[in-house]
This record gives sequence, C-alpha cells and structure tokens, in this order.
Amino acid sequence: MLAVLQKLEEKRAQAALGGGQARIDNQHKKGRLTARERIAVLLDPGSFEEYDMYVEHNCVDFGMQDQIIPGDGVVTGSGTINGRLVFVFSQDFTVFGGSLSERHAQKICKVMDMAMKVGAPVIGMNDSGGARIQEGVASLAGYAEVFQRNVLASGVIPQISLIMGPCAGGAVYSPAMTDFIFMVKDSSFMFVTGPEVVKTVTNEVVTQEELGGAITHSTKSSVADLAFDNDIDALLATRDFVDFLPLSNRETVPERPTDDAWDRLDHSLDTLIPDSANKPYDIKELIRKIVDEGDFFEVQPGHAPNLVIGFGRVDGRTIGIVANQPMALAGVLDINSSRKGARFVRFCDAFEIPIITFVDVPGFLPGVAQEHNGIIKHGAKLLFAYAEATVPKITVITRKAYGGAYDVMSSKHLRGDLNYAWPTAEIAVMGAKGAVEIIFRGRTREEIAERTAEYEARFANPFVAASKGFIDEVIMPHSTRKRIALGLRKLRNKQLENPWKKHDNIPL
Repeated sequence: MLAVLQKLEEKRAQAALGGGQARIDNQHKKGRLTARERIAVLLDPGSFEEYDMYVEHNCVDFGMQDQIIPGDGVVTGSGTINGRLVFVFSQDFTVFGGSLSERHAQKICKVMDMAMKVGAPVIGMNDSGGARIQEGVASLAGYAEVFQRNVLASGVIPQISLIMGPCAGGAVYSPAMTDFIFMVKDSSFMFVTGPEVVKTVTNEVVTQEELGGAITHSTKSSVADLAFDNDIDALLATRDFVDFLPLSNRETVPERPTDDAWDRLDHSLDTLIPDSANKPYDIKELIRKIVDEGDFFEVQPGHAPNLVIGFGRVDGRTIGIVANQPMALAGVLDINSSRKGARFVRFCDAFEIPIITFVDVPGFLPGVAQEHNGIIKHGAKLLFAYAEATVPKITVITRKAYGGAYDVMSSKHLRGDLNYAWPTAEIAVMGAKGAVEIIFRGRTREEIAERTAEYEARFANPFVAASKGFIDEVIMPHSTRKRIALGLRKLRNKQLENPWKKHDNIPL
C-alpha cells in the first residue's frame, strides 16, 4: 500500500512540474507566473480541486509519442473565490507552449460542462502558442468544441478570460465570446494574424504590442475590458470583480453586508452641476457618492470614456451602472460608446442585475465618419438593449437629455421602471439655441436671443416631461442614493417577460 501511495505522490509531483524547472524559470524571467501559481493567487487558499491531472495527449506523429507530459498543457478544476464556487482552467506555457491539443481541449470542455451543470462562473487563464500543429485538424476540432460551449454558456454563467501571454489565431475567438476579458500589459497579446503575416500580406510593419497588446485592446479595439500591470494585479482584481456577479442566471445577485446606510443623504451633490450648461463635471463623483462605500468597479475605462459603465452596490446588492460622462466629448453618444453600453446592458439583463442609468447627454455625435461607419445601426444597439431588458431599471437625469439620445438612455418609454430628474435637468428635442434658430429662422440676432431665453425658461427644466408622466419625480440631488435604494427594494420582485421568441435579431 505504501508503495502505491509513493507512486501517486511521484505522479503528482511530475504533473505539478509541468514542462520542467528550466521552462518554469524562463516563464518567471518574462515576468509571468506559471499556470499553477496563477490558480493559487486567484482562488481561496486550499480550495483548488484539480481534475484530469494525469491526462496525456494521444498524438503519435512527428515523434510526439516520445514527448508525454501529464496534464497536456492545461490545469483545470474548481475552487472558491471568497467562499463562492468557480471553475477554472489555466494554460501552461511550459508544456508544449500551452498549445491546444485534442485532449487539452477535452479538459477545458469538461470544466465548462460541469460549470453549466451546477451553475458557476468559468474563469480561463489564456497563455498559449495556439493550435498544436503536430495534431493537425484534431486541434482545430478541439477549438470548435470549446467555442460551442462558450456560446451555450453565454447568458447562463459568467465567463471571464484572463489573457496572460500569447493568444493568437483561432485561440482568440473563445475569449472574444466570453463576457469580460482582462489583459496584462507588455506580456499578453491577442491577434488573429501576427506581425509577420501582416507584413507579408499588407506590407505593414507593426510590433506585437501595437498590433494586439493590452493597451491597444483596452483603448482602441475594445476587445479587452481592462489592462493590468502584472499577473498579480490582474488576478486580485478578478477576485474583486467576481464578487459583484451572480453565480449563474438561476441565482440572485450577491449580497454583502454594509455599514453604509441605504438612506444616506449627500448634500455635496446639490452643487455638483455647474452654473453654466457648457461646463463639464465628473459623473464618477456622483457614482462614487451613490454606491456603497464608494466602491465602483469600472469596466472599459480606457475605451469610449464618454460613457461610463461598471458595477457597484446599493443596500449591499450588486447594480450595473451606465452613465454619460460630460468630461469626455460632453457625454455624447457615438459608435464606440453605444456598442460599449449595449453589451454591458445585455450582460446585466442576462444575469438579473438591476441597471441604474445617469443621463447627461446632448445627443448623438454628428459627423461624416460617424454616419459612414454606421452610427444608425450602432446607436440602435444601445436602444435595443435597453428596450429588451426586463431587469429593474432606474434612470436619473442630471442635466441634458436631448433628442433621440433622451429616448435611448433608458427613458420611461423603453419600460423604465423609475425615471427621476434633478431640478437641473433639461429634457428637450435639442438645445435652446439650435431649436430657436430652426423655429425662428431669419430673425434678427436680438430676436433670436430673446426667443432663446424664452425657450430655456419654458423647456430647459424637467417639469414639462414630468407633467406628461415621462418623469416620475423631480428629486433633490442629495436624496439620489436614498431614492435608488428605495426603488430597488420596491422592484426586487419585479416580473416582466418579453414575447416568446427563439432569439431576437439585435442590429449587429
């Protein structure tokens, strides 16, 4: 019996060593943790239970039968984050460069199937050279098996991808279909075709970092949601992030005890809006003063900053926040912000996370580039997302709500449950000056100025909309948190269903 136990320990030690100490040292020299070290940081101490530690590849071509390493390049299993169940896979770059083989894919598919069955998030740590060339089409089939599960799991369990090394070719499409992607600066890359192929085909010279680095994807392409300085920061942030999410679409949002009173008043909000309508202010100040203990986890801060999205808590329960940011492009909606907001709203709706919307929007961004690149269809994505959402929706208009953008930003007409306005709110088809110049075209400058003042006095306030029932209440800014908390309590048992359909056809 002791001999058998000894053999088991040896097998475990061999599997834990992955591709060997030399390759582990090389991984550390690059500033990267190993697959198992990443799991140790991510999960609660002692909670990881590994599956398929002894799985080996089944390839006999190109001498692969002589290179057998237990685990086959990916560590899979389950554990807890702050006591809540999650499933994980972590690709091991020390074993065949983390390349995906048929058995490697089967291991990932197994934990995804288990996560779907029990209702728990999947967190994938990607660090791979791509498909294992020696296995040919079998490795491509493995990718497709993973892709299929990403699609089936979408909207059922949260899926988070951590890109912690190379991720190229077909490998990028699995993370692309997950809900959130976190990357590490200067050590993680995502691209369909690498710099060498780009140079050959298009004659463009570009570095890996410029083509598909963390900064590129978290600012320009919006492929990644956040970029972190190192593996540790990314993993610890993921622990915080998972705390906001329900385990599955069958679970309610998590609750965290808080000493922050639900009915707390903040009188500093009464002076947040500047006297001049053309002066900006930071909407994040409002958000931090509304959420429990100022704890706001922003998503995609580097991309389309004119719209702020992220998670917070009110009364101890998770909320999703969407807010126009007057500090960037005056808070207008454009192609990038519409796409950014739409995907976030759809995620919140899929997992029954209430959506709080703060509105200060002068309209959609004008311009030839916007029109030619499809602002109509892209703007419709945000409209579509809000309109189909059945979760509790509370909207607060702080200042401008002009034109079609008023409609889009979770208006009462898109089944908004509670729509509040501050006394500083201006709800109109357009700004006073533009409206008057159209209505009174050809009048003198003095008449235009007089009519503008008249228009402002009549329409640059929330009471016209309130008189029509489009605004439920004009509230004092300092009471905003209390109103939202009370509204969320009322809406906790909200029931609303869309007509039956196989699926919708959102304008993509």
